[in-house]
Amino acid sequence: MISVKPFYLIPPIIFIGLIAMMYLGLGRKNPNELPSQMIGRDVPNLTLKQLSDHPFLKMDDLKEPSIKIVNFWASWCAPCRVEHPNIQQLADLGFPVHGINYKDETSQALQFLKSLGNPYKSIGTDEGRTGLDWGLYGVPETFVINGEGKVLLRHAGPITNSIMINNILPILIE
Repeated sequence: MISVKPFYLIPPIIFIGLIAMMYLGLGRKNPNELPSQMIGRDVPNLTLKQLSDHPFLKMDDLKEPSIKIVNFWASWCAPCRVEHPNIQQLADLGFPVHGINYKDETSQALQFLKSLGNPYKSIGTDEGRTGLDWGLYGVPETFVINGEGKVLLRHAGPITNSIMINNILPILIE
């Protein structure tokens, strides 16, 4: 009679589990979209500090009765520089854009805004707590918030022209 040691079964079980996860991942409608538990929920609390003399982002700003955008960004983030003109364009179209500067040096954040422009109605700086509360994957990350303070959309990654046209503007214009 052949004896199988239980430890020899662990690698095949792990392999089968990984294959099952990959198969399920391929079945998503859009594999580039990251799921978010935030959609439809109230925005989490903010644990922020003020960035120099810029208007400070407060919870009341996110509860205003109009649709608004919250953009997590950092000066050290190359994709944040790429998306910045599109964030500016959203602000120029009249949509309130609030910025959360994520894990950044104050002087570098201020230089970023000075060189690229400041599209933000208000700004707060986050040392990491707010990012955790919001389920942040990294920067840039953008949230669209309705007039009741509920998250309508979460986009991880830079806002490109196609993302803006196909995903964000339809929600803002509704």
